[in-house]
Amino acid sequence: MGDRTHVTELRVRYAETDQMGVVYHANYLIWCECGRTEYIREAGTPYAQLERDGVSLAVVDATMRCHAPARYDELIRIETSLTEVRSRTLTFDYLITRAETGERLVSATTVLASIDSQGRITSLPSAVRDRFERA
Repeated sequence: MGDRTHVTELRVRYAETDQMGVVYHANYLIWCECGRTEYIREAGTPYAQLERDGVSLAVVDATMRCHAPARYDELIRIETSLTEVRSRTLTFDYLITRAETGERLVSATTVLASIDSQGRITSLPSAVRDRFERA
């Protein structure tokens, strides 16, 4: 686990910056979601298909550490790794950098829990868990 990393690149949009001209901190978590969604797609099943199959994943923990600011029109790289698969949760790590220089901007971790239709934490279906363990 953790030796497979998915890379997503995007360009900072003006709407993602604050009054000081830097990326507003909450946008980094959105970028983590972009990286995670693409990771899951590459692992074999788009997240939308998981939901159609009755699997819902909710972020139950998120941490991030800001190292340097991103600015408008910079190309950034989001490296996403699945670092832990448990019976009810998945843990993803992220490294967000400037694509051109590799300068570290943000490091983050999210934990997603499998939830049922009432929002209660439940076990991941074995087929889904196996798919993530192979990823």
